[in-house]
Amino acid sequence: MSRAATPQAAPVERRLRLLSCNILAGASVQRYRQYVTRSLNALLPGRSKMDNLDRLAEVLAQFDVIGLQEADAGSLRSGFLNQTRYLAETAGLPFWSHQPNRAMARLAHSANGLISRLEPHTVLDYPLPSRIPGRGALLAQFGEGDNALAVMIAHLSLSAPARARQLGFIAELLQDFPHAVLMGDLNAEPGSSEMQQLFAKSTLQPPAQPTPTFPSWKPRRALDHILTSPAIRLEKTWALPQAFSDHLPLAAEISLPATVGGKAPPGRAQ
Repeated sequence: MSRAATPQAAPVERRLRLLSCNILAGASVQRYRQYVTRSLNALLPGRSKMDNLDRLAEVLAQFDVIGLQEADAGSLRSGFLNQTRYLAETAGLPFWSHQPNRAMARLAHSANGLISRLEPHTVLDYPLPSRIPGRGALLAQFGEGDNALAVMIAHLSLSAPARARQLGFIAELLQDFPHAVLMGDLNAEPGSSEMQQLFAKSTLQPPAQPTPTFPSWKPRRALDHILTSPAIRLEKTWALPQAFSDHLPLAAEISLPATVGGKAPPGRAQ
């Protein structure tokens, strides 16, 4: 007599892998002096940049939601290539969006980028407050209402007072989302006064252990972050060993209720 199949219980949670990466418009820097010696190459397209992007795309296929900073939106230095779109298509990930920020004539055009295996419900652009305009944040919402996962991608200013204003603005934007993630190059370490103000004004949690990502050739400073609200369980955070720019990519694995984040993504490539 055959036994009836036991119904499978619905999963109570889902896991997602996140990645934040400042890609320096595809340029590779391996020493401080190369900021000077390779400054001309940074403003010109080239095979080395495309090879670097192709290597990065192979890594992106292992993740579900990716935030890019310093992606080029399509200017001379990238050969007029939208690098966010190129990386999404090369990695085989179906959804992408970008937020062009500071444009320098037709020479360089920096952008924040979102690449995702999940389909976002909405993607909103926000200019960040600063004395010098050109910084922005990209807010992607996966799902709706209390079951939305809000992921903000940001690249903050070099000035501490500007960062404090920007983080205050971000805290206000995220305060209505029970499930929130902030990822990006925040140009500040966790113990800085502006980051402490962020933790005081929002539900975002400080990292249990700082993860150095800069400079990529000898990481000493934790400038890149993936921060989550308490309703999201941060399973682990780590820096990838591959250097694609002057920052190491920062990865995280999170767990959240299965009802959060909209439609479940298809299986990721291994």
